[in-house]
Amino acid sequence: MIPYTDTHCHLDFDRFEEDRAQVLDRAWKAGLVWILNPGIDLHTNQAAIDLANAHPGKISAAVGIHPNFGKPWRADILPTLREQAQQKGVVAIGEIGLDYYRQHTPFKQQRKMFVDQLTLAEELALPVVLHNRDADHDLLLILKDWVKGLHQSSHPLAKQPGVFHSFSSDLPTAMTALEMNFLIGVSGPITFKNATETKAIICSLPLESLLLETDAPYLTPHPHRGKRNEPAYIPLIAEEIARLHDTTPQLIAEITYANSVRLFNPTSRKDA
Repeated sequence: MIPYTDTHCHLDFDRFEEDRAQVLDRAWKAGLVWILNPGIDLHTNQAAIDLANAHPGKISAAVGIHPNFGKPWRADILPTLREQAQQKGVVAIGEIGLDYYRQHTPFKQQRKMFVDQLTLAEELALPVVLHNRDADHDLLLILKDWVKGLHQSSHPLAKQPGVFHSFSSDLPTAMTALEMNFLIGVSGPITFKNATETKAIICSLPLESLLLETDAPYLTPHPHRGKRNEPAYIPLIAEEIARLHDTTPQLIAEITYANSVRLFNPTSRKDA
């Protein structure tokens, strides 16, 4: 069986409430062997943890405060987040980052939250799942400083600090991410006919730097665009990457599976 992985999927969201079991059944039948479910606030973090513990070895959780959900950031949130991050089934800190497209959280507050959560990831030696929208400059500035500190302290995260989720920036940003040893998440928009720039970028990146992800229920790939996304559509993303790299979906699945294990190492992070 082709070992597909979905390294970013919000299965805990309400849009899966009525048929979550059927969605998972379709995923396993499509060849998926592992799914990462990131939270976006304290409530969804716990839902992601519960889901991971209900499907040990097949689903893992990431916990974090998404930049669009950071307005109520208080002193007591970080200790609670630390407790969640140490629960069984958690393999990463995320979804965290910066979002300058929507202004749900003041930009200064977003940056503080981001730095605080990077510090937590460093403390717990957990890789980060990064959200970035229209914030390349500030995000890279913060990450460069963080990664520099990781290298200076010979921290294990320096070798593989995390992933740029659903990458949608330019090639220089991608190359800077790779220079810092981050991986690049590829999602449904890579299948869109008008995604010429993204296709060119992914075509130019080594397969060893890529991860497959759906961001379900969002970013549904062609030909299902406009409908709810789900992990069973991962093969469509792999097929497009295979076309761009002139190889087979089997090879894309195998390499991205190995990449996901190298980054998240789920079986050694209290996930067995």
